[in-house]
Amino acid sequence: MTTTNTTAGVSNAVLQSLQKPETTGNNPNTGNAGSALGKDAFLQLLVTQMKNQNPLDPQENGEFVAQLAQFSSLESMQTLNESVATIGGAFLSSIALQASSLVGRNVVVETDKAVVDTSKEMKGSMNLTSSSTLTTVGIYNSDGDLVRTLDLGSQKGGQVDFTWDGKDSDGEVAPAGTYTFKASGTIDGTAKTMTTNLPASVTSVTMGSNGSEMMLNLAGLGSIALSKIQSIGI
Repeated sequence: MTTTNTTAGVSNAVLQSLQKPETTGNNPNTGNAGSALGKDAFLQLLVTQMKNQNPLDPQENGEFVAQLAQFSSLESMQTLNESVATIGGAFLSSIALQASSLVGRNVVVETDKAVVDTSKEMKGSMNLTSSSTLTTVGIYNSDGDLVRTLDLGSQKGGQVDFTWDGKDSDGEVAPAGTYTFKASGTIDGTAKTMTTNLPASVTSVTMGSNGSEMMLNLAGLGSIALSKIQSIGI
């Protein structure tokens, strides 16, 4: 009896016919636009190879098992990708829900400007890089005029809290509005500028696109990335 080795030829022919570009869109069971081998295509190829296997040639069977393992691995990867995409979508929805709850609340960010209601105290802090013998915070109005200087005296390095009661250097209540805070520390006899952390009110949230980070829109200050928020108040 004469046997003919047709498995390889049949496999190639079936693969070529199954991987022709599709024009009707994506189908999860037949592949992605005809370029990937889906579930139905895999089963069709499996049945075709089984019909044409040469039982007298063990090497062909070995190749068939290797192909079977490859197709199984491909199917597993497709399923994993779909699962990861689903988890990622759920994670983004959760972040969006949490961020939306910040609207109307106060947060603390590293900035030198703040919208201040001078009828009540405003709390902030400065980031002192080292011990300072003379530590001050200058408060300037929107015109750039110095309204008040807070003398914090000698301070150790680290975060130094300060409070402004809303009054100017004459003891009068300053008008509400946007103020600039310039912190300074004298280190080894030299005055150096320090960064400040000030409160701000969240007015809205902008969702990130194409992997970009979600942004919080702050009253009078513009936008800032969610990861830049240092603390959240009431």
